[in-house]
Amino acid sequence: MASNDVVVLQDSTFEQEVLKSETPVLVDFWAVWCGPCKAIAPVVDDLAARYKGKLKVAKMDVDQHQNVPQQYGIRSIPTLLVFKGGRVVDTVIGADKTRLEDSVKKAIG
Repeated sequence: MASNDVVVLQDSTFEQEVLKSETPVLVDFWAVWCGPCKAIAPVVDDLAARYKGKLKVAKMDVDQHQNVPQQYGIRSIPTLLVFKGGRVVDTVIGADKTRLEDSVKKAIG
């Protein structure tokens, strides 16, 4: 459910891929059974392609990997977090394409 431009995260790879990233990171917390997650997936893939090199885009399946979602208080999906310098700088809950794009643009400056 991810394009070649999207990193698939695991609890074990989260720190290296997200917290230690030189570029801002958009993390999509999702699940296979989630309809709104499927609705926003093409938007996430599009952002990954359009901002390649300026933004890292990653997805984490909350059913397969539960430690990181619990750590960040993910209670509903899709929840998309924007990280910059290892810290959460914005949160988008739900399949809100406009809000997500605005959040990404703000993060990459």
